[in-house]
Amino acid sequence: MNLQLDFPAVLERWPSFLAGAALTLELAFFATVLGALLGTLAAVGRGTRNSLIAGACKVYVETIRNTPLLVQIFLVYFGLASLGLKYSAFTVAVAALTINVGAYTAEIMRAGFEAIPRGQIEAAEGLALSRLQIYWHIILLPAIEKVYPALTSQFVLLMLASSVCSQISAEELTAVANYIQSDTYRAFETYIIVAVLYVILSLVMRAGFWSLGLVLFPRRRRLGTPL
Repeated sequence: MNLQLDFPAVLERWPSFLAGAALTLELAFFATVLGALLGTLAAVGRGTRNSLIAGACKVYVETIRNTPLLVQIFLVYFGLASLGLKYSAFTVAVAALTINVGAYTAEIMRAGFEAIPRGQIEAAEGLALSRLQIYWHIILLPAIEKVYPALTSQFVLLMLASSVCSQISAEELTAVANYIQSDTYRAFETYIIVAVLYVILSLVMRAGFWSLGLVLFPRRRRLGTPL
């Protein structure tokens, strides 16, 4: 076997690689922010006493968690088009990724909510705190702190999963790689470079979440608790 690698021929396309990596991070950013909000609301909804809202949230979470992401992307992409709503591939990708990660975030946040001792809530009520103060300071922030490592891992996985958005022509990193390997006929070298770039993006995101955790949860930093 005579394997000859020609990385220079592929690395000549470095502006395209950087553009694809930037779009991947952009997809991950918007989907993370919107998915975190959607997931938190769904977690709250699952815990409400209103059986209709709780049931709807449960159906949403279980449906998304038991169907492939690619199928969800196609449903959003072709579903909107069939309704006469035409959006860019980037917008559709963000919407589909948000719906997907929102379901997983909901389950993570629900675990965080259930980990809050009932005694803390009762103590806050005894101090005459408002419901908003109790929910924000006693329930939501401590719950996020407890599940922060799981949340950040889920959001990094979301960034990696965004590679399937290439199937609807969203020009993220994998889509760019497909174009480059078809032009250069250097598929092996192309995907080696893409794999390295995904590792770098993952490390960048983890470093960003770690820094954010130091700001949001300074008590953990003082105690030396891992984020």
